[in-house]
Amino acid sequence: MNMFCYQCEQTAKGRGCDLMGVCGKDPTTSTLQDLLIYSLEGVSVYADLARALGVRDRETDLFVIEGLFTTVTNVNFDAERLCDIIRHSIQVREKIKKLFFAAYQKKHGKDFEGVLDESTYWQPASTQVEMITQGKKVGLLSDNSNEDVRSLKHLYLFGLKGMAAYADHAAILGKESEEVTAYFHKGLNKLTDDQLTVADWIALNMEFGQVNLKCMEILDAAHTERFGHPVPTKVSLGAKKGPAIVVSGHDLVDLEELLKQTEGKGICIYTHGEMLPAHGYPNLKKYSHLAGNYGGAWQDQAKEFDEFPGAILMTTNCIQKPRNTYQDRIFTTGLVAWPGVQHIPAVNGKKDFGPVIRKALECGGFRDDQSGKEIMVGFAHAAVMSVAGQVVEAVKTGSIKHFFLIGGCDGAKSGRNYYTEFAQKVPEDCVILTLACGKYRFNKLEFGDIGGIPRLLDVGQCNDAYSAIQIALALAKAFQCGVNDLPLSLVLSWYEQKAVCILLTLLSLGIKNIRLGPSLPAFVSPNVLKVLVEKFNVQPIQTPENDLKAILGAAV
Repeated sequence: MNMFCYQCEQTAKGRGCDLMGVCGKDPTTSTLQDLLIYSLEGVSVYADLARALGVRDRETDLFVIEGLFTTVTNVNFDAERLCDIIRHSIQVREKIKKLFFAAYQKKHGKDFEGVLDESTYWQPASTQVEMITQGKKVGLLSDNSNEDVRSLKHLYLFGLKGMAAYADHAAILGKESEEVTAYFHKGLNKLTDDQLTVADWIALNMEFGQVNLKCMEILDAAHTERFGHPVPTKVSLGAKKGPAIVVSGHDLVDLEELLKQTEGKGICIYTHGEMLPAHGYPNLKKYSHLAGNYGGAWQDQAKEFDEFPGAILMTTNCIQKPRNTYQDRIFTTGLVAWPGVQHIPAVNGKKDFGPVIRKALECGGFRDDQSGKEIMVGFAHAAVMSVAGQVVEAVKTGSIKHFFLIGGCDGAKSGRNYYTEFAQKVPEDCVILTLACGKYRFNKLEFGDIGGIPRLLDVGQCNDAYSAIQIALALAKAFQCGVNDLPLSLVLSWYEQKAVCILLTLLSLGIKNIRLGPSLPAFVSPNVLKVLVEKFNVQPIQTPENDLKAILGAAV
């Protein structure tokens, strides 16, 4: 076995990638990511202990968040960069260790003599080859816990990774929460504790879900304070003649900065994948050269980028191995990286997108205008709640019979056509909420409206799951009932670790009857799955017909 990774939905044979990652991650990168997680645990042991003494260090906090995000699926495929991060992690660890020891000495009048996990004092080897040997000793399968404990620990770890993505986006926008930041250190410290039981880990996963809700809340506030509350907006799927740049990933700050740097240069900016919801934000849509959306979800990028006649900017996760035909015109920024792809770094907090702009001008772009249909975005919680009275009245009069949240991650694995067929078969007296790139399975279809209320409401990115939760909670309040008593069904698709943390948040809120697909997580053991089914009635998707019949009854 060259590697072992099972953190995403597309993991090989539904069990785990052991030769090469389905995502394109090679064994070297996979093993170094495992070693990075191990090193972050050591950093956080000291950071957690230091916080108990009132000592905090922002460099340590941000490093751990970025380090976790770096190991999320489809983020960093560059082994050399991972080696550099691992080496730097030791410097960060020694800094927070020194701060903790000093605080302990000051409070207790003596040196700390406790026994800590090996991750708090290990040292990385000098070469990449030797680091790989170290990494193989601390990978996912090195945990000797019983199957159920290991399953819950990995569920918890993958949740922490997902929350790190949200926390990183919020921090870039200047929003942080002590509760959330401290929890990363607490969580990684807990992962070094071999004495915790199944019951302990179940409780920790539910506790984590509540903290992630707080994290999503601050990210929502960060986005809306900077860019305004999204408003219903039509987005063109066509193209304009002239130079072009397509932006993929999730980072709206990178998109905003690119829009500023390209203003007046005759370059059209197009969104791709999870960037589509950017068109609904007032402070982004004001840029006239934010021209439209190009392509679909992340897994189709190779073909779509190959055909795109301009420069490509990848922000955060979602990158795949670039084809040779466009490797010289794709750029990465932030934490995302691919070997041989030019990276746009932040220098003193600023990014110079000059290389991307020059490449777009060099390529020339679209030769002619290209027509395309328009789709609607911008139905985040503020927009939906502004017509809440109309929605509630439509339910009371029977005009709206049911709500379906059909969304989540998209992917290339077979079985995802289920979501297209399900959406098509939803009765015309029902409303569909959607979010994340899973919407690309059906967001170009025509669904019409119910009394002026669109039947398809695009809530936003996966980063905007908070909006969907707030809509559900607001409806429950309006009808004076619990969320589980609403005429609302969640039919979710998952792919990577952000979906894991959202699921844990939903469960921590007591939300039941979630249908999940296209397959169940490989890291959930049979006994853990049994608990999820018995306590929350989490269930795998079947067929659109059978699931709709089970939800709505024989009337379907």
